[in-house]
Parts: sequence; C-alpha cells; structure tokens
Amino acid sequence: MENKMEWWKQTSIYQIYPWSFQDSNGDGIGDLQGILGRLDQIQDLGVETIWFSPFYQSPGQDFGYDISDYTSIDPRFGTMETCDRLIKEIHKRKMKVVLDMVMNHTSDKHPWFLESKSSKESSKRDFYIWRKGKNKKPNNWISMVGTPGWNYDKSTDEFYYSNFLSFQPDLNYRNPKVKKEMFGVLDFWLKKGVDGFRLDIFNSIYKDESFKDNPFSFRFFPTPDNHDEAFFQKKQYNLNLPESFQFAKEVRKHISKYKQKPFLVGEVSGSDSVLKSFLGEKADGLNLVFQFELIHFEYKSKFFIDLLEKNEREFPAPFTPTYVLGNHDQRRYIDRLGGDLRKAKVLSAFQFLARGIPVVYYGDEIGRQEGRISNFLGKDPIAKMNRFVPLFLSNLLGIYINRDNCRLPMLWDDSNEAGFTTGKSWLPVGKFKISDTVSGQKKKENSLWNHYRSLFHLRKGNSVIKEGNLETKSSSHSDVLCFERKLKEKVVVVYLNFGEENGKEPIPKGSKLLYKFGGADVKGGDLQLVGHSGAVFEFGLRK
Repeated sequence: MENKMEWWKQTSIYQIYPWSFQDSNGDGIGDLQGILGRLDQIQDLGVETIWFSPFYQSPGQDFGYDISDYTSIDPRFGTMETCDRLIKEIHKRKMKVVLDMVMNHTSDKHPWFLESKSSKESSKRDFYIWRKGKNKKPNNWISMVGTPGWNYDKSTDEFYYSNFLSFQPDLNYRNPKVKKEMFGVLDFWLKKGVDGFRLDIFNSIYKDESFKDNPFSFRFFPTPDNHDEAFFQKKQYNLNLPESFQFAKEVRKHISKYKQKPFLVGEVSGSDSVLKSFLGEKADGLNLVFQFELIHFEYKSKFFIDLLEKNEREFPAPFTPTYVLGNHDQRRYIDRLGGDLRKAKVLSAFQFLARGIPVVYYGDEIGRQEGRISNFLGKDPIAKMNRFVPLFLSNLLGIYINRDNCRLPMLWDDSNEAGFTTGKSWLPVGKFKISDTVSGQKKKENSLWNHYRSLFHLRKGNSVIKEGNLETKSSSHSDVLCFERKLKEKVVVVYLNFGEENGKEPIPKGSKLLYKFGGADVKGGDLQLVGHSGAVFEFGLRK
C-alpha cells in the first residue's frame, strides 16, 4: 500500500541526550563519535527519527541549552566534520535527523549579548529585551522557573529579560534583524541536510510590547493542564502571545522550501486551544507540538480511553497527536510505575499503537531508572537554586527540580561505567545489573528492550498503525482498553489490560495475530489477557 501521508506524520522519534549517550574518548562526557559508534544498534532497535539535544558551542551552564554559537560544535562533543559524518551516516541508514533549536534565548556569553550589553548605543542592543527599572524592576514578570524575569546590568543601569534562567537572555523578535539571523541559523543546518527541529520553549518567543504587569493568581505550582498560572502569577503577557502563534506560521513557511520536507515540533504548554493555535487553524503552523498528558498518566484504562477520545476530538486529521512519556526535563516513567516492567510494556504499547507520534527518551527502552542525586549535590542549575530542598520533599510535592536524575548515562553492558565511558562519567552511573543493560536485555526474549524493538518494527512496517484513523471500542472487562485503527479495507485492533485480573476478549473472525506480550495468548478463538498484557490483531473488511 502506497504511503501518501507526509513522512513526519508516520515517524517515530528517539531522543538522544548527547552528554549521556556514549563517550568515545574517555573524558566522561558523551560525544558525537560515540553516537556514531552506536548507530547500528539504534537502527536495529527500529528508530526512524533521532532528535538530538543541543551539541552547539556553549558554556554548558544549562548543559547545552545556553548557546554561544549556533553554527559551531562544542569541543566537548567533537567537530563539525564529525557532525557532518553523523548526519550522513544516519541518512545512510534511512533514518532522519532532528536538532534541538533554542530560538527563545542565547547564552549570556554569546557575542550578540556581549555586544548588546556593552552600551545602550550598541548596534546589537535591540537584539535583546532591555528596559529601565521602575520601582526596582520594569514589571512583575516571573520566569518559567519561578525566579524574577528581569536581571540588572550595572554597566548600563538597565534590566534584561530572561524567561528561563538568568544567564539565558531572551532574544527580541520584534527586531527584524533577529528574525533574519535566526532564520539564517535554520538555513545553515537545513543545507547540511537535517530533517527538522525541536523548538525549545517556543511559547515564550514573544512578550507583550506594552510590558504590563501579569495578573495575580492563587496558584503556586504549575499543573499538567495549566502551565500558564504558577508562582502566584497568570503569565498573560510573557507566554503564549498571538504573535508567537503567527511566528509559528512564519517559521513553517520559511523551512518549507527545502527538498527534504523538514518539520517542526514545538515545546509549548497550555490548553488544547493554545496548542492548536501553534499548529495553525489550517494546520499551517508548527507541524507537531509535544503533548505532555501521557507524562502525568494514571495507570488506569479510563485515563487512556479519555486521552484517546480527547485527542481524536480535539486533534483530528490533518492534525497529529504526540505521545511523550519522558524527556531530559522529566522524571523517568519507569519510576512512576514503581519499576514494574509489566506495566512499562503496556504503557509503551499504548504509546506506539495509538494514532500519533511516539517520542522515546533514550534509556526508556531498557527501563533506565531515575537517579538519586540530592538537590544539594546536583549539577543542574535548577537543583542548585533549590539545593536546600530535600529530594524526598520535592518528590512528595510532585515538583522536579534536579534534572540530573533523568540524565544519567546509558547502560550498555556490564563493563566499567556500564560501557558508557572508559573514564569517570560526568554523572554517576549508579548501581545496575547486567539485566538492566542493553546487552543483557538483547539476549532475553521477553525483555523490555526486545518489546520496544518489536513495537518500533511493528509500527514501522504497518501502514494501518502509521496512517489509520482511531476509534475506541467497548470491552468486556473494565481494565481492558480496546481500540481499532482503520485504513481503507484493513483494520488493526489493539487490546491492552491495565489491571491485575485476567480478561477474555473475542477475536474478530479472519484476524491475524501481529504481536502479543505479557503472557497474552489465543485459545479457542478468544484472546486470553493475563494481568498487564496485550495483543494486536489485523483483519480485512469484507467488500
């Protein structure tokens, strides 16, 4: 069956955090050469698109998300020659390359900012957001991490704005020269053949030009369904502005001229209506946005039924949902499951078989566990800001303030430092068993790694799963989620048991078993689902 749908609507995404994936020179930090050496294993897993967290030139205060040169490779990770070879080798294996692009802010060590702060008359002064103080600060805006957004510069007696950390000054997109420069950065990488960009905190791009105070809110902690209100403030004037929605269309239009048909996936937050505004009314904005409901899952069939039906209602074709279980800013999902590998298999099966794009964070395929690094000892700048908050308390409150713990090195084998480095790793590898590693799980047929491999390849080779529409179906058991994917005359039906009790489901006549896991079995024309198991069938519709 010929696939006519755009490639990015069918792909699967695997996120690599370069610091922690594979070190090739023994300095304890992952690098591009190390990733090159693991490409065959990534291809074997079945990955279609690799998203790389930043490896551009950076002081490393926020581990790459503070960029000082967008078109140079940080020496920690290698050279531009190695990067070019990496892009070539990924394409040679028929995979795609997506780079993290931080358009909202630069490092305060970027030459633009150094020039901008040198004088009020600087030609780069208006590249950033500078304001005179009023009652100490220009207004009451709070950053996304809860600190004051305005930072005083003594040399020019003005404040610059940063919507994340103080050493990450925000660019001023109301200056056409900034747009031109950043579009030039996109062009630089697109000409090298990259296939798309993940846009970091894209909903922060524009700020209200009147600089009004944000209204008061009674909410302190942000919630999964409300990021716009936090730290006793409704972020009405520094997040999710209409200009940012329009800018999404401008960026989409700019990159559309490239032959590789690149795509954009935005890190944004807000209600479904806000997310759809970034996608555009005519699906002419960002190609995709990350949807984070799955990160905050309740392991109950009703949660997943509601999520599927909501996404089918709010994001029907031509929109494409995304299903994200973790990333470099979130607690590892296996810890949220109490380490239960049975549940991990059910959850990942949902992620891969629903209509949408599965996004897998490196290590999730082996159940890489969360670290236990205290906030006091954390390298993460957010942990340093909160170093006197005990780890148990932040976990109890449900706030994640030490991202080191989800960024621990990959577990490859049972050699020194789990095969990640021959030296001492930049973050502790921690305790592990051979069964926790890639090499150990490859040898075990029912391991989590082999389950992920089966899901990647099943999805990759089945046009119904990649392209078909979705409809939830009733089940004979309240813990069993059932849904169908349909494309022309073919149907794929999925059964997932989220409960401990066994269930039994009738199998459609003439159906073929595509995959089963967790002890599910077919007996006498029925599907026997033991607790936390699942199965996938395919059949043709009668004409």
